[in-house]
Amino acid sequence: MCGIVGYIGKRDVAPLLLEGLQRLEYRGYDSAGLVITGKPAAGKTSATLKMVKAKGRVRDLEARVPKRFAGTTGIAHTRWATHGAPSDENAHPHMDPEGKVAIVHNGIIDNADELRTKLVSDGVVFLSETDTEVVTHLIARSQAPTLEEKVRQAVRTIEGTYGIAVMHADFPDRIVVARNGSPVVLGIGEKEMFVASDVAALVSHTRQVVTLDDGEMATLKADDFRTYTTEGSRTSATPTTVEWEAESYDMGGHDTYMHKEISEQADAVDRVLRGRIDDRFSTVHLGGLNLDAREARGVRRVKILGCGTSYHAGLIGAQLIEELARIPADAEPASEFRYRNPVVDPDTLYVAVSQSGETYDVLAAVQELKRKGARVLGVVNVVGSAIARETDGGVYVHAGPEVCVVSTKCFTNTVVSFALLALHLGRIRDLSVADGKRIIEGLRKLPAQISEILATEDDIAKLAQEYAGANSMMFIGRVRGYPVALEASLKLKEISYIHAEAYPASELKHGPLALIEPALPTVAIVPDDELLEKNRAALEEIKARSGPILAVAHAPQEKADHTIVVPKNETELDSILMGIPLQLLAYHTALALGRDIDKPRNLAKSVTVE
Repeated sequence: MCGIVGYIGKRDVAPLLLEGLQRLEYRGYDSAGLVITGKPAAGKTSATLKMVKAKGRVRDLEARVPKRFAGTTGIAHTRWATHGAPSDENAHPHMDPEGKVAIVHNGIIDNADELRTKLVSDGVVFLSETDTEVVTHLIARSQAPTLEEKVRQAVRTIEGTYGIAVMHADFPDRIVVARNGSPVVLGIGEKEMFVASDVAALVSHTRQVVTLDDGEMATLKADDFRTYTTEGSRTSATPTTVEWEAESYDMGGHDTYMHKEISEQADAVDRVLRGRIDDRFSTVHLGGLNLDAREARGVRRVKILGCGTSYHAGLIGAQLIEELARIPADAEPASEFRYRNPVVDPDTLYVAVSQSGETYDVLAAVQELKRKGARVLGVVNVVGSAIARETDGGVYVHAGPEVCVVSTKCFTNTVVSFALLALHLGRIRDLSVADGKRIIEGLRKLPAQISEILATEDDIAKLAQEYAGANSMMFIGRVRGYPVALEASLKLKEISYIHAEAYPASELKHGPLALIEPALPTVAIVPDDELLEKNRAALEEIKARSGPILAVAHAPQEKADHTIVVPKNETELDSILMGIPLQLLAYHTALALGRDIDKPRNLAKSVTVE
């Protein structure tokens, strides 16, 4: 949440910052701002800091930036509000009254109220409601001789999460940054340096990056950088190469990022499978697991932790592991797990799921599990992300950059990654060669079948027009279909703002049936599996009460008003395909309602705060 970008070098900085903010706007978009260094006055060594801020989108900020706004060093921010409503005053950067210190910040300062009270008693006047302004005053009031020490003193005082970038008029040759629980990435250029909260802001200028660890700081100068701990000890930082190209972050001719990312799913699934299938032994290679066969056979339970869409992917993953590997498995929201003092079993394999690899609730759960000696694997999309570094091993889902706030292709690739993990564990244990071969054949069919589903988009768009007038919708599924219903319900409410709820189809008679009426459409997941007749019975119950039904099935359903027919795969893999048309249904429903699909209200990508 929130986006940071900074630059120090020889180029005109304002256009670079605005471009970076545009690429990061999916991380927060209720206000934005930037600050740059002007030339020192004659006979002075201190620079002048010039700031522009605006409530609203980055385009609103861009309209306020003067045509003559020259400088070669600057930091900028696009905000997702936590402390204080969206406003010009609450927008970042924040500066001290003398205009010497400027700071941008992602995260939440837990002891901000306590620090604010103390600062106010010392005569400090606050101009915003944000927790970030507290840090600005702490740095400005420090008597330390260097900017590094001023920032170090401040971060030792605060509690909570932060990714910060700081400029100081008395130290115009540098930007100092620090990280604790919120991502900070350095971009290494030729006699120029960048900083951002996401590589998306960097890849059009450099693909050489350094990702800071928690408790680490860095000083950026135009021709150099150094990293060190908040205690002052030097750390070694070796740049790595970002695998994604700048073009990966463009819309590629689509009207929205969401549409682009839905359309990329066949290629994305092909990518996650590539090089991993072992036909000789009817299994897969997952070299990054760091889990040998003896250790895998010792696993007695699998616990999957994620939030939102990642949690839903984990529910499907747990079912795949139980079916293919015959290991008891379940999924739980990481945000709940970390607060309920769970029993950590040494024979349980924990799996942390996060698209960004930076989701704070998931990361905090991983750190708690590691503290208690658990083995934790990561299933993430971003190479080198915090969760990837904190876990014992894992699987990269290789979905490519996902810019739309809501997840589509990453969800699909995450589920496919769980199918690979389940197959791997199953073949080590009791899954037969024949069943291994059958699942591999099913996995190989997925890209072509996804393309087949995407080719029906026009028909799904027409259905969306019919359902866009609904005030509420119900989604139902049974066993494998229930997590699909949960995810489809979430997609619809995220981008269309239509109220939607998901229930197991088996639970209809235990309460939800009271809601059924002609004004409430039900979307039913009806795979052709051993539960087909049970699911058809649920459709009968709804139809008997005049409820409209849209079925997602492998063949037209007699009791449904409409059926979206999807191709049949292996029973264990069908849920991967059945969610894709419902992504398109949510998309076209939101489009019919005129929603801002890529940037839904109140939401942001990469949730790095509690």
